[in-house]
Amino acid sequence: MTKTTDKVMSQRQQEILQTAIEIIADEGYSSLTMRHLARASGMKLGALQYHFRTWDALIRAMVDYLSDEFRDLFVNSKGHPLGIHAIAEIMLSEDAQAQDALWPQLWAMQQVEPLVSDLLEDVYAEYLQLLEKALEAEESQSPRAEALCLMALLESEALFTGKGRRWESDRSAVHKTILNFIDNRYGE
Repeated sequence: MTKTTDKVMSQRQQEILQTAIEIIADEGYSSLTMRHLARASGMKLGALQYHFRTWDALIRAMVDYLSDEFRDLFVNSKGHPLGIHAIAEIMLSEDAQAQDALWPQLWAMQQVEPLVSDLLEDVYAEYLQLLEKALEAEESQSPRAEALCLMALLESEALFTGKGRRWESDRSAVHKTILNFIDNRYGE
């Protein structure tokens, strides 16, 4: 079972959330409705509402689920925060690339769903704090500004070189360039 911020999710709830994420990534956020999710999960709407009573409960659980997975990526095996290079490698990894379609959809969804906006802001605040701490360890003179620049660089990479994008064939070279930039700047 996965731990979320306020409870432990059942295996079935995790499966439902994974289906919701797939719908958003494959069909776009506008395709995610309680009815569509129920059908895609092989259940009736009432059964889905047993697990997630409301739309807000579903959205909150989905973002919590994503943030728990995201958070787990950024802690090393000894429970210590990772350095800048390691964070960048994770953000550019195949696991992150598998979600190329998801995050742009979530960004779009936050424009029309205030709850998604609030929840994603919390995820990004943690991400920013993680980068800031790594930059402080590197004795950066402007850790917040540099963290925001790195976030923009790492997040936008998928928009230009992600799966199905015009410059997808340049993705590997872009990843190497980003990592070389980080290594040259921060001496990792």
